[in-house]
Amino acid sequence: MSRNLVELDQLPARHDLDSKALTGRTAAEWAEASAALATLWEGFRLLSESIARAQSLRGQRRLSDSDRAKFVHEVLGPSILLSTTSVPLAQRGLLGAGQVTTTCSPAELLAAMERSFTIAIGVATRAADAWQTLLPAAADAAAALQRARDAGSPATLLNQADRLLGELTGTLAGDPLGADASVLARVRELIARADAERTSAIELRDSLTRRLSQARDRADELDRAEQAAREARERVDGRFPPSQVAAVRPLSLRPDLAAVEALAAAGQWALISPRLARWSREAQERLAALAVVRTHNERLLADRAELRGRLSAYQAKALRHGLGEHPRLTPLADRARTLLHTAPCELEQARAAVDAYQEMLTATIARDARS
Repeated sequence: MSRNLVELDQLPARHDLDSKALTGRTAAEWAEASAALATLWEGFRLLSESIARAQSLRGQRRLSDSDRAKFVHEVLGPSILLSTTSVPLAQRGLLGAGQVTTTCSPAELLAAMERSFTIAIGVATRAADAWQTLLPAAADAAAALQRARDAGSPATLLNQADRLLGELTGTLAGDPLGADASVLARVRELIARADAERTSAIELRDSLTRRLSQARDRADELDRAEQAAREARERVDGRFPPSQVAAVRPLSLRPDLAAVEALAAAGQWALISPRLARWSREAQERLAALAVVRTHNERLLADRAELRGRLSAYQAKALRHGLGEHPRLTPLADRARTLLHTAPCELEQARAAVDAYQEMLTATIARDARS
């Protein structure tokens, strides 16, 4: 924990966020993350003090019943004082306390620290990713824009691209989380359109011919992705509730590509570039959607297999401890096994059943060990 906190504290992105005049979404999220960081360090201090107190008790040669109770309370009970608040006299009852204390157990504090850690590192890493990804891409777009100006491309389109790029880089400086990455695509499209107007008919035709070839390859890739997603869907159909099975609406982009190819055959090269760019973007989005569906459905099978493996491992553990026919454990194991081997499989119910069996097994083993 100490090492992770120090590494988080030393993240370059964290110092960048602290040193910049943040705005918008980034300012709001970093304010929350900064509060989470402060909570983390305070929680670390409180948890360290609790551990020290517990170690001091455990280190005694002989523990009295009172000492044992203190130790159990320190480790498992609400032993950590979070705050003490004075209650104004006007808000007290006759028998009301003058102060209200808030306490928690080490486990509760650790859970709260885990949430704070996730918040803090999430904001810092997302901001760093935005800077590391978008700033170089913006620089590349600016270089492409300058090359287009130097080549004599139409100024109207380039001025529009320049304005969009300036707005993006301005946003990136203070609000990386609020930066719209799609602006770069629009900038590149404007530059491409300007270049298309400048290039000769032969150059344009050659360029678009190459892009059409790539689009045909992408269409073949889409066919393979469609097949993979369909097969993944078939493997889970009937095995899980329909509401849990992912599906992608039927869609074929080949007719649109055929229309672009018809324009090429007719020599209408000036009309092809925007349509081909749109087709490529839709193809990329379709590939992403198919990948999400395939991954989701494969995850269902993987999760079920993982739960089955966990249940088998817990049952083996029960056998090693002589608990194979335990009256409280056996019904829980039977319920978990039934849920995992009945179609359609309700994964959340099955996971809850396996967790319940694990918790009862752990408690039973601990109880037997104490007795």
